[in-house]
Amino acid sequence: MRYIIHFHSNHTGTDNMANGYRPEIIQRAFVDFIGSRLHPFWSLTTPKLRLVARYPLSDDLIALRFETNSAFRQQTSEMMCGWQGGQYLDLRVYIEGVYHQRSYSIVGLAHQPLWWLDDNTESHTADQRHTVTIAIKPQGLVSDYLTKQMPLASVVDTSLPLGHFTLGQTSIVGQQISENDKPIPLLFIAGGSGITPMLGLITQALNNGHQVTLLHYNRTVSSKLQHQWQQLNDNHSDFTYHLIHTEEPTTYLAGTRYLSAEGLLSLNLPLADTQIFACGSQALLTGLYKAAAEITCSTDKQLRDNIIVENFGNSLTNVDNGSNRKFDKTIPVEEHTVYLRSRQRQFSSDTTILDAAENADVRLAHGCRQGICQLCRCNKISGVVKNVQTGKVSSDGYESIQTCINIAMTDVVLDV
Repeated sequence: MRYIIHFHSNHTGTDNMANGYRPEIIQRAFVDFIGSRLHPFWSLTTPKLRLVARYPLSDDLIALRFETNSAFRQQTSEMMCGWQGGQYLDLRVYIEGVYHQRSYSIVGLAHQPLWWLDDNTESHTADQRHTVTIAIKPQGLVSDYLTKQMPLASVVDTSLPLGHFTLGQTSIVGQQISENDKPIPLLFIAGGSGITPMLGLITQALNNGHQVTLLHYNRTVSSKLQHQWQQLNDNHSDFTYHLIHTEEPTTYLAGTRYLSAEGLLSLNLPLADTQIFACGSQALLTGLYKAAAEITCSTDKQLRDNIIVENFGNSLTNVDNGSNRKFDKTIPVEEHTVYLRSRQRQFSSDTTILDAAENADVRLAHGCRQGICQLCRCNKISGVVKNVQTGKVSSDGYESIQTCINIAMTDVVLDV
């Protein structure tokens, strides 16, 4: 038996060319597959990093400098200024037959990777335009492997720069800022390794003309890190720093070991008009919100509305920020509908969106379930949600949210 197959072109090739479409003769995925077998660093589509150097930032922070591949450079070139201070990368690391994914803060900007490098640092020998540097505190399986065991020239897969702990959030509630106004003052408060997302942020803030004040609470005070901050202070008159060694009373603000209202007031900043970025432990952020609640602003605004937080470690669901008490599942929450537009599925929610989805047998992407890893982040099309960590209530429009730490305040549509 013979089969005859007819091909009907209908001049689609000519029409496609006229419309600007150019079919791929060889699929990019196939080229990537072959290329990865020839050289693991080469890819048309997958961002990859190759380790080129390690050096200490402080007694407990290690910087890892990576060369970026062409896919990373091509895709980040489409982002504003490459990436923003305060963002992070998700690295996919292969250890003993298992892939592990972890998030690490980027410590420099695309055009200014490291402000603290000395002239004799060997890392200057590489083209800084094609590198990215992250900071790691050696603790845990993946961090220990990256900082102590992974050979130089090793290649890892990476995400593009992610995260919203950036200067793009700098807008004081109720304050209209014109283009001719001086940039608002910024206060950065970090605890321990919470300093890592601050490094690129502070560089970018000073480049943009902000007055910057840094409070860094730590159990140790590194002479190396202190030298770096002093170097920055010498170069920028608008930069002030305070390193608070929690075991050394002479370093305390207002004579208090922990963050307090007295300590904040002692900085002599116009707090009502100051944007506050904070990153650290649950205890540090709880202390910040408590101190903010004790300070009365001269205007009708509340200081807590000026606070933007990023958290490492434990979940912040127990942080009392003055606007959101501890999220307790025993307290009734009004039930709303969450609609997944792409899947045409919906479910009722009276808890976090992720928990509600799982209760309805709907599977959503997730990782740490604590608002840290960002794997659950998706786009909200419409509806209002509330962040159970910070108490922040969203707008009704399009924005990126994390399902593990947001509850629906109205019916919500997600682009999932």
